[in-house]
Amino acid sequence: MNILTSDTLWIRLNGLDVNDRMKWRTKDIDLYHQAAEYVDTAIIPLIPVSWGSQKKQVVLKGEFPQLISDELERQLKGRVVLFPPVTYLESEKEEDVLNRISSLSDELRQGDMPFTVFITSDAKWSGADSDRQEQIINIPPVPLEHMDEDYQREIVSEQVKHILQIVTKKWQNTF
Repeated sequence: MNILTSDTLWIRLNGLDVNDRMKWRTKDIDLYHQAAEYVDTAIIPLIPVSWGSQKKQVVLKGEFPQLISDELERQLKGRVVLFPPVTYLESEKEEDVLNRISSLSDELRQGDMPFTVFITSDAKWSGADSDRQEQIINIPPVPLEHMDEDYQREIVSEQVKHILQIVTKKWQNTF
């Protein structure tokens, strides 16, 4: 038995398939154009890059936000677009990265995408300036590589629930 949620019903009424997702792909941008008036949130992983001695820890800071972002997009399909990650060198100045984030957010806002959510596991963004703090969601990195698959799903699910609360609060504050 298929249960129709309000989101599922909206998707079907607007001629979209329940399995349609919006990622940074040409076919998904066509889908976006069909539903643009309802899609208002960009999900963007914020990922450090380094090939130094701590490369495994740096990869972990990028791997987990990617997983969370993908699951968040899956759960909020029809309302969000998953953008490619913003990557930066670990050695890069915070100010330079914040300028890029700000430019991207401004461009998206001007293009009718009022909400931008950056997801990261890099603790250095916990202290970002107040304007960016609202956009950057910092989640602790979790090494999933040696965990049972069911436990991995549980951890991802818990983090996504937490982020869903933050995102829906942003949406509610605009009404």
